[in-house]
Amino acid sequence: MGDPRANSATAPPLAFGADLHLDLRGPGLRAGLTDALREAVRTGRLAPGSRLPASRSLAADLGVSRNTVVESYAELVAEGWLTAQQGSGTRVATGAKPRRAASEAPRARTDAHRPRYGLLTGSPDLANFPRTQWLAAARRALTAAPNDALGYGDARGRVELRTALADYLARARGVYTEPERIVVCSGFHHGLALMAQALRARRVRAVAVEAYGLGLYRDLLTNAGLRIPALHVDEHGARTDDLARLRGVGAVLTTPAHQYPTGVALSPERRAAAVDWARATGGLILEDDYDGEFRYDRQPVGALQGLDPERVVYFGSVSKSLAPGLRLGWMVPPEELVAEIVAAKGHGDYMTSALEQLTLAEFITSGGYDRHVRSMRLRYRRRRDELVTALRRRAPGIRVTGMAAGLQAVLELPRGTESSVVRAAAREGLAVGGLRQFGHEATGSGWRLPERDALVVNYAAPSDSAWAGALDALCRVMP
Repeated sequence: MGDPRANSATAPPLAFGADLHLDLRGPGLRAGLTDALREAVRTGRLAPGSRLPASRSLAADLGVSRNTVVESYAELVAEGWLTAQQGSGTRVATGAKPRRAASEAPRARTDAHRPRYGLLTGSPDLANFPRTQWLAAARRALTAAPNDALGYGDARGRVELRTALADYLARARGVYTEPERIVVCSGFHHGLALMAQALRARRVRAVAVEAYGLGLYRDLLTNAGLRIPALHVDEHGARTDDLARLRGVGAVLTTPAHQYPTGVALSPERRAAAVDWARATGGLILEDDYDGEFRYDRQPVGALQGLDPERVVYFGSVSKSLAPGLRLGWMVPPEELVAEIVAAKGHGDYMTSALEQLTLAEFITSGGYDRHVRSMRLRYRRRRDELVTALRRRAPGIRVTGMAAGLQAVLELPRGTESSVVRAAAREGLAVGGLRQFGHEATGSGWRLPERDALVVNYAAPSDSAWAGALDALCRVMP
């Protein structure tokens, strides 16, 4: 095994329950082992109560005499780092507190100032994730999974999930697709990154974006070397009729079912205008259907992709319907683009977790996904109605818009008050964002964002226990 002072070693799993890494340094074997064990306890790598390997096992693993280990253990017992009792072996003393790393101090101070309530956009109600149903689906999926499901597999994703998605998307969102055209990814961000690579390979130099949207995605496109001219957004959605006047644009990124974050749906006329532009120019429409399942006042607006599957790239995910932490999404590109997207995926993040894919496939095919979406749709609609009722009673001058669908609403504020209201909310322990942070004005566009002050309120995010407090804090800061 060589000189144990120059090598790290691991204890047998049967003796310890987990590998024990020790870096032996120092002038002698016993001193080196003692220092290594003491440091492991001091830094928290060996937690209080952890059982250490038997002296005979550790000695064999390190290639030292058993007496060396026994003497080292005895010294640390005398110092109070370890305890030794007959029948229970040698353990880390319960009073041995690990030293707190210097980097942890700022984190502790930050946690002390975390808001009590959060109404920031981007997350569903995570407290109502269907843990029991998801676990049952995972067990069924893993039991039925073929052995090759644990291999590298197809870069497009597991065929079980792509088959389940093809049926669900056609039925629930009006998407035209087959399993062979679906590419599973880690969410919309990942899918858009793959699309940006494909666009650059096709010598596209500009992608039009909506004037209100998430800056993260605009940054992704600009970092890929793409210009991002802006399309004005009004009560009918993005002004897609302006696409023909934008030079050099090869694609447009849009949220037609529920514009993010203003909440308006793209009108039928502007849907048609976008498709007409794409057909006439050979351009592509990148459709982010981020929360298309959640519409409250009528049937959900169908996906734009159904109007022309060969000119629209459809993106979806479970980030709003289940949880963003699952990192599961999908894209449905035109048939001619599938190979290019798969090639881009193969050069980077080749494959999303097969077990998560199989679980989602089982969750969809068993009906669990539909039941969960319907349940959350009712829950979010109640939240929305409670928000509107509370504001009507306590802040009647505030107009609420963008609430026909999705997880957020826009609260229109008096001119010039957005920043002060956001700061007042922070003092009340409430995290909420203003509309201006989502705005984008491209140079040379010939127009500016309208002077509009508003809050974007995610009424879905708080847990049931936090919702009443969050709503009360929000009403208190309304001007």
